[in-house]
Amino acid sequence: MTVAPDAPAIIYFDTVLSVRETDEMASALAAALADKDIGRGDRVGIHLQNVPQYALSLLALWKLGAVALLLNPMYLGRELRTLVADAEPKGIIATDSDVERVQDSVADTTVRWVLGTSNQALQTRNDPRAFTSDATHPISRDGDLMTLIESFRGRVPEPATVAGDDIAFLTYTSGTTGPPKGAMNTHANVLAVITSFARFADLGSGEVVLALAPLFHITGAVVIAALALTENAALVFAGRFQPEFALEATREHAVTYTVASITAYNAMMNYPGATAEHFASIKTLFSGGAPVPPSTIAQFQERFGHYIHNAYGMTETSSGVVAVPPGVEAPVDKATGTLSIGVPLPGVHAEIVDELDRRLAPGEQGELVLSGPQMVPAYWRNPEATEATMPGGRLHTGDGAIMDAEGWLYIVDRLKDQINVSGYKVWPREVEDCLYEHPAVFEAAVVGAPDDYQGESVLAYVSLKDGQTVANGELSAFTRARLAPYKSPKTVYVVDELPKTQTGKIRRKALRDGGFSATA
Repeated sequence: MTVAPDAPAIIYFDTVLSVRETDEMASALAAALADKDIGRGDRVGIHLQNVPQYALSLLALWKLGAVALLLNPMYLGRELRTLVADAEPKGIIATDSDVERVQDSVADTTVRWVLGTSNQALQTRNDPRAFTSDATHPISRDGDLMTLIESFRGRVPEPATVAGDDIAFLTYTSGTTGPPKGAMNTHANVLAVITSFARFADLGSGEVVLALAPLFHITGAVVIAALALTENAALVFAGRFQPEFALEATREHAVTYTVASITAYNAMMNYPGATAEHFASIKTLFSGGAPVPPSTIAQFQERFGHYIHNAYGMTETSSGVVAVPPGVEAPVDKATGTLSIGVPLPGVHAEIVDELDRRLAPGEQGELVLSGPQMVPAYWRNPEATEATMPGGRLHTGDGAIMDAEGWLYIVDRLKDQINVSGYKVWPREVEDCLYEHPAVFEAAVVGAPDDYQGESVLAYVSLKDGQTVANGELSAFTRARLAPYKSPKTVYVVDELPKTQTGKIRRKALRDGGFSATA
């Protein structure tokens, strides 16, 4: 691939960095990190939102053969310390406003330094909606990232020898089924995803990619950042997701491709003033990280003229490995009403198995098992979890799924989320998709609750669109008219907002545990 050195590589509000400038800055940062004794295999944490320094940090670390430890910038205190204690990084790159709290969180660990940087760097627009002008934070005692880049400008580190099985990213699972586990996403894993996804999605040279999904999550890190940085595309940053900036950046910079959670698309769709003009340059939109109701895709397409293509991946698959082909609308499973997540990408082998690991016939429900060059080889320093989750290199996803005769995959739910009502299986997704069909419902989540008579009963939580109200019992009646009686929620609670992870997934466990202000 021929790369034009003057082509745009990074865009942030009113700043455009060329390929040459980006490479020079990344080399300078790599030289600065080498001066701090960072080399092949060393871990460095990136504790940033979606800003250009994220991309520069990734490139600098890879030039040294070092490992990018992806850290959720919301993590501080115990959450951050837990990951640092396991990964043992030598340093962390953090936002100025978080540096002091990060330093306190990782005191007496392997972390030797915490470099700070400002979200206002590398742009001059200083939009007051995005940046608080009166918010000043001291420079980290360990140094400022941009100052280091300027100090080492023109210097190039010693070339590192990087093998395919070296770790590119160390990314941690959310820990919903136990302590967080570090997935060892190798360079070979990441390149396998980038190559297959770029070809599958027909992404060519000159694409403009919006960093919409958070880069601290495997989706954003690989099929947005790494893909753009290696496929001769321009990578557009707009900071932490806010719908108005995402819409403005898409229109201003003529974005052609992005990936985001359905929550983000929902927020843009419901933002006042959003029009089809904002999406005029878009070629392909993908959604990953959370279930997508068919009705939401239909509403988005009707309003903006673009179909949102499902995609599926995990931390352990190094991002997207199943997706809906561009220009194709995903089928809906007739039995469950579930929208397909797509077909396996080239090189990915998918099968549905029962509890004894026996392969099931098309249309039968079981667990999705994946294998291929995109799967991580192991969890970081955790052979027991590796053997339990990916025996023989086959990743047992824990997702309840169906594959039809044409190879389309449907995620019914996490197996642990299945609800048992008097011996009948209820998949939350089916009930949620039904609730999304109600015109007042913005978001929905369904969980099981202990029931002395039925074993479990179905409970639903919904948030409503702005200005909408529902009568007492209206939503329960709505589902009873469309679902078998045992699937209909016994109670529907209305909440101001559903609890979510940083990647937009609704936290069903938090709903099961209660503690939310709600009305039935």
